[in-house]
Amino acid sequence: MSNYKAEYIWVDGTQPTAKLRSKAKVVPMGEEPPIWGFDGSSTNQAPGENSDCVLRPVFTCPDPIREGDHKLVMCEVLLTDMTPHPTNTRAACAAAAEQYADFDMWFGIEQEYTFFNGIRSQPLGWPDNGFPAPQGGYYCGVGSDEVFGRPVVEDHLDACLAAGLQIAGINAEVMPAQWEFQIGPIGSPAVADHLWIARWLLYRIGEKHGVAATLDPKPVRGDWNGAGAHTNFSTRQMREAYDPCVAAAEALAANHHEHIVNYGDGIEMRLTGLHETCSYQEFRYGVSDRGASVRIPWQVARDGKGYIEDRRPNANMDPYKVTELILNTVCEAAS
Repeated sequence: MSNYKAEYIWVDGTQPTAKLRSKAKVVPMGEEPPIWGFDGSSTNQAPGENSDCVLRPVFTCPDPIREGDHKLVMCEVLLTDMTPHPTNTRAACAAAAEQYADFDMWFGIEQEYTFFNGIRSQPLGWPDNGFPAPQGGYYCGVGSDEVFGRPVVEDHLDACLAAGLQIAGINAEVMPAQWEFQIGPIGSPAVADHLWIARWLLYRIGEKHGVAATLDPKPVRGDWNGAGAHTNFSTRQMREAYDPCVAAAEALAANHHEHIVNYGDGIEMRLTGLHETCSYQEFRYGVSDRGASVRIPWQVARDGKGYIEDRRPNANMDPYKVTELILNTVCEAAS
């Protein structure tokens, strides 16, 4: 093969929740994917009279869909003067990670999502009229009466592994047709690069199955769990002692409002104080408490070291923004 296909993937400027975009470039074998351009006026990133934007590769991995020597290329968006585009949240994330590199912070993100049928009129497997049985047996469930979409989930897991992503696992979630995959533990911005690629693969594999995955934080109104992206993290100090774990939770408490407004659109619909959430209007942390804003796992309390879980981020959060905020808040307080 004299050439390979490089699928360039980037985050657009759609508000309030950005979308993934991608296009393919044929690249000579032996060459790295180069800087490329695109029409920003079609992605909410530029006006028509000055429409050119730049794609700069930041992470490349094997393409598990095309297979062979083909590649997936995660890109950040630049202006034509090679400075970060206003919608580029990766640049600030990378700067924060560099500033606080001595803390060696690791992240693990639990990405929840919900399957809808191809036209998104209702969740996958739900009856045409009414609702399925109440929540109870769906979480980590087994059987065609409780689990919907497993073939897509398994194909997605295989694709993430073939791409070399730092994927840690999968499970069915509390609401029927709702699932989760986990990325990490890995540093930032790498964890966000891997998560965006994993999201892209989820959408692409869904195309093959005629199924759409949504990151809507409250995909079904009423007495059903929302969808989050619980973000686990640890600094080197937290992995060595318990007091830094508590200090990190208290630092998050002191900066609660800034995090809430940057943790995903529609967060007030999900963080109600019900369905394993703490209200977005308050902050509390506790050991083994899934109704808290931040949970300290029981193993961490027992071992006297480890990590903590920020349960506030929405499924539709920007992982570059969330990890940047956590880095700045926790590391600045500990400096």
